[in-house]
Amino acid sequence: MTVLVVGSVALDSVETPFGKADLVIGGSGTFFSASASHLSPVQLVGVVGDDYPMEQLEPLRARGVDMAGLEQMSGNSFRWRGRYRHDLNSAETLETHLGVFSHFSPKIPEQFRRAPFVFLANIDPRLQLDVLRQVERPKLVACDTMNFWIESRRPELLALIEQVDLITLNDGEARQLTDCFNLVKAARWIMERGPSMVIIKKGEHGAFLFKERSIFFAPAYPLENVFDPTGAGDSFAGGFMGYLARTGDLSDDNLRRAVIYGSAMGSFAVEKFSVQRLLEIDRSNIAARVADFRRLVAFEEEVLA
Repeated sequence: MTVLVVGSVALDSVETPFGKADLVIGGSGTFFSASASHLSPVQLVGVVGDDYPMEQLEPLRARGVDMAGLEQMSGNSFRWRGRYRHDLNSAETLETHLGVFSHFSPKIPEQFRRAPFVFLANIDPRLQLDVLRQVERPKLVACDTMNFWIESRRPELLALIEQVDLITLNDGEARQLTDCFNLVKAARWIMERGPSMVIIKKGEHGAFLFKERSIFFAPAYPLENVFDPTGAGDSFAGGFMGYLARTGDLSDDNLRRAVIYGSAMGSFAVEKFSVQRLLEIDRSNIAARVADFRRLVAFEEEVLA
């Protein structure tokens, strides 16, 4: 099955304690596609300017990312410049130039409208709502958001979450949205307003999947080298949604497996700048890392006498 993603396709300039990269391909839609395309066909909707290095997207196209929904307009592409210090869980934004992204109005191609899995990446919730009006009875709709939209577009965001099955957000965003410090209470607050599932990401401390009657936690993969956390959350979402689209199975057990695949893909993304590492790996690398996750959390229960 295919997964449709609507998000940003950007040029990033990133500085971390371990190096820097200038004007490399990035954006939520790009990271999601680079991750999910290892597991399922991806349909990408976004916008770039006429300055965008389209040839750098060719490896994604070759892997099966359908870019019929990627519009190229006259003007500059969305550019973001950020810096991470030793706390790699939070970025300091130095510059943001929206360019043609400021006029982005998602146009879902006719052949994309029946995608069974839809991911609304981190964009204005008004645009996310517009996408939902264009798609036809998807099996699962997930969305992402950020602190800026929680503060500036709260009514629209609340209207959006009434219509989605799953929302992904980090722990700070969950607390900001719900005004609940406790993440269990925050997830319950969100589920009472629409979604049947909530994923709360905690960066290097792992991720929670909340459902009405169950909670699943996946630890972060213990890496020796983390070069660039940009796009880790979108790569997690790509692995999660890509695995669900590959299997077509929304059972509780399979959702838990999807969280592990998401965690695995997020761990690959941070090993190099931009989507470079996601372009290097193959199915065998993914299978090996998922197996590592199993060994990381498995134990034999001993019943106390």
